Amino acid sequence: MIVKMLKPLLLVLPLLWLGCSQESKPTKSAMTVEVGTYTLSAQNVTLTRELPGRTKATLSSEIRPQVGGIIQARFFEEGAFVKKDALLYQIDPSSYQAAFEEAKATLQNAEALVESTRLKSERYADLVKIDGVSKQDMEDAKASYLQAVASVEAKKAALQTARINLEYTKIKAPISGRIGTSSVTVGALVTANQTTALATIRTLDPIYVDLTQSSTQLLKLRALLEQQGIKQGSTKLALKLEDGSVYKQNGTLQFQEIAVDESTGSVTLRATFPNPDGVLLPGMYVRTLVDEAVNPAAILVPQQAIQRDPKGNATALIVTADNKVEKRVVVTERSIGDTWLVNSGLNAGERVIVEGVNKVRVGDVVRVVDITTTLGKAQ
Repeated sequence: MIVKMLKPLLLVLPLLWLGCSQESKPTKSAMTVEVGTYTLSAQNVTLTRELPGRTKATLSSEIRPQVGGIIQARFFEEGAFVKKDALLYQIDPSSYQAAFEEAKATLQNAEALVESTRLKSERYADLVKIDGVSKQDMEDAKASYLQAVASVEAKKAALQTARINLEYTKIKAPISGRIGTSSVTVGALVTANQTTALATIRTLDPIYVDLTQSSTQLLKLRALLEQQGIKQGSTKLALKLEDGSVYKQNGTLQFQEIAVDESTGSVTLRATFPNPDGVLLPGMYVRTLVDEAVNPAAILVPQQAIQRDPKGNATALIVTADNKVEKRVVVTERSIGDTWLVNSGLNAGERVIVEGVNKVRVGDVVRVVDITTTLGKAQ
């Protein structure tokens, strides 16, 4: 009787077990993880670097007197623009005017003496032919004439010196530019070639920007330019001011210093920027964007796709043609916006995982959602 009751139960149990096992076993679709991928493509990218620098006047002249005396007048406004040869200061010319007049009179006296000695020398030359005078007297007369001629030349030089010193009492601008504050006032005593400048004139348009680049960066750039397909960047530069704003005028790279500063390990580069409005002043700290090179086939990878392994190596997960996850070790050169420039490890056309990286492992089969367009808009 009991056997008859158990027999139907024994027939039902395998069916129940089979149903439970089928419900507990996950389906293949439930194991497939959805990831967002970015399809890599070769892009024409300009490689820029931001270098620090200081502005410097293209011309700078410290005004110092070349003769001593009392300042009689000043003819400029501090901070104003002055043209070359404009009169800046007037030193009392009285003593220099007197010295000039004296040198002028001395020259006239010497020129008069030349005439008399010339006539005497010519007369003695005729007389010596008829033994009217001795040969010695004739030679002495000729020597006196030559001495008088030489004296005239000396007096001319003295007159020229007096004229120059008199002109030096008018202190003029040697260059055009903005003039700074005056260190002296009317009535001040100045001396020739004194160490303290009366004022300084600086030419600010155009203006120099001296940049510093480490020798390591320079070597990397040279190695980069030796790679096939990499082109030299433009000499045009953009400038960032101290407040973070971008200067509206572009500059031009002029030259690179041929030596490395031993104390800093850096090389100086000089650029020229137009400065018509006087926005840039000497001594300003600025940052310049330099176009170092152009890579026509650059691989840019979104930064969220790059991970670091325990050894610090950069890695990325890609999805193969059969939708399997594969790990790549990559070499990144620099960040450009929200992307990494990758030198090796990834190729154009490959799909790199940017969303769902932490949900998959190498070898997993995944379901792909292409978000290339979305990221492209965000960039």
